[in-house]
Amino acid sequence: MNFNTASFLIQVAGLVVALAAVHKPLGVYLARVFEGKTSTRAERLFYRLAGVDAGTEQTWSVYLRSVLVFSAVSILAVFLLQRLQSALPGSNGLAGVDPWVAMNTAISFVTNTNWQTYAPEATVGMFVQMCLLAVQNFLSAAVGIVVAVALIRGIARTRTDRLGNFWVDLARTSFRVLLPLAAVVAIVMVLGGIVQNFWSTDVTNPASGIAQTIPGGPVASQEAIKILGTNGGGYFNANSAHPFENPNVFISLFQVFLLLLIPSALPYAYGRMVGDQRQGFTVAAVMGSLWLASVSLMGWVVASGQGTATAAAGGLGEGFEQRFGPVPSAIFAASTTLTSTGAVNTAHDSLPPLAGGTAMVNMMLGEVAPGGTGSGLYGMLILSIISVFIAGLMVGRTPEYLGKRIGPSEMKLTALYILVTPALVLALTGVTALLPDVVANAPSSGPHQFSELLYAFTSGANNNGSAFGGITTSGPYLSVMMGIAMLLGRFLPIALVLALAGSLARQQRIPVSAGTVPTHGWLFGSLLLGVTVILTALSYFPALALGPLAEGLLK
Repeated sequence: MNFNTASFLIQVAGLVVALAAVHKPLGVYLARVFEGKTSTRAERLFYRLAGVDAGTEQTWSVYLRSVLVFSAVSILAVFLLQRLQSALPGSNGLAGVDPWVAMNTAISFVTNTNWQTYAPEATVGMFVQMCLLAVQNFLSAAVGIVVAVALIRGIARTRTDRLGNFWVDLARTSFRVLLPLAAVVAIVMVLGGIVQNFWSTDVTNPASGIAQTIPGGPVASQEAIKILGTNGGGYFNANSAHPFENPNVFISLFQVFLLLLIPSALPYAYGRMVGDQRQGFTVAAVMGSLWLASVSLMGWVVASGQGTATAAAGGLGEGFEQRFGPVPSAIFAASTTLTSTGAVNTAHDSLPPLAGGTAMVNMMLGEVAPGGTGSGLYGMLILSIISVFIAGLMVGRTPEYLGKRIGPSEMKLTALYILVTPALVLALTGVTALLPDVVANAPSSGPHQFSELLYAFTSGANNNGSAFGGITTSGPYLSVMMGIAMLLGRFLPIALVLALAGSLARQQRIPVSAGTVPTHGWLFGSLLLGVTVILTALSYFPALALGPLAEGLLK
């Protein structure tokens, strides 16, 4: 397959124009949702059934406790109902899910990772798909958004210990943002050719006489929130390479647009909520610059056909999208790893080594370009605080961020946030690499075998969910280790973000003076961009040198 540069540039430009067109309207709508005081009828019913007092706001610790309790109950419910699948309606005649797989899947979908250690069409029926996994696609996406909103309130508010109400924010995100958007998207996807039914079809090949059952299901409705909520778990094992999930070039590009949609609009909502739109534009510009750089690098590496495996295969082919060519594969691979989506329309294991390394680096950046729903924004705001701290040290002033002093307690929280994910990735990869029986689950050899392990834990700890397809994690050890990576990679950063939000909200705003470091404009944006890249390089370069870099440089 040949890489069409003109097609690549046209598709990237189309995405930029489309995202720019909806950036402000969606951002304004998101800000209004979270600044509003009234509740809809559906929300009031939810509050009544859940026993929630919508007029009571929560401290950061209570907000965090609500997040953790809600997530723990969700994990337990998803696990138990998977195990009881055979007794449930809509099981498609399938047995209960293996306990290790069920545990891993429950953690995976609740943490917005959507790492799948199973073939969905052969493991879970329509009930599990619709009532468990699709529901968690909505809820896990909503949790990420509300945590970002809580941090924005912490920055915007003064002399208070209240950050809003988790249950109110969750209801508003679900009923006013995700459900309406997903409904519209699902209709577009059905019109675009994605399957939406409640049955399978038995067919017989007229040439061979072999009978086959073609599985169906409510694919379009699940695909809509899978992509829109930066989830990524596929209805079919081939994920977005399956023609029922991704039938044509338009839908392929539309999916990329959708997975970037909410994360790229949240910075505008942020600027509006803090009362300074320049802040949102700066964050959005840095996110966009990283996305463009990564997509361009991915396109260049894929176009060059670099790597001994690619050369031995006679060029790009195996593992790539054969219907559309390598251009959609490159754009999709970069975008899905820059967000926390993890959906794939190509086998990332088949990417040229440096392209696979680029996908890993995208996740190692913290998935902030533009990142997952909510998690991308709060990750970038943490990096903004680190950048303003560095700028303050350079000019000899106590650092301030939007009138809030960044003192020792705030810097401890931000430093811990930056260290959590690299520590998880490197420690779990290092321990696993020392266990020969476990390493055998990664079937390659040499640097690529290490790359498979590194990619798996990078994906898990960053709540991405994509994989180098050769590795299997359905056994006890890797199921538990990946579960730990997903849980800690999700909830430790959330705890630190909410603690930081509470600390900032308690402060009195400091008036702007001649010595205040501006946190908007090209100068601060350049600093923020540099800090993001340098921190990633310092954390991960040695590990990358042992895997994709070593493999890519082998001739």
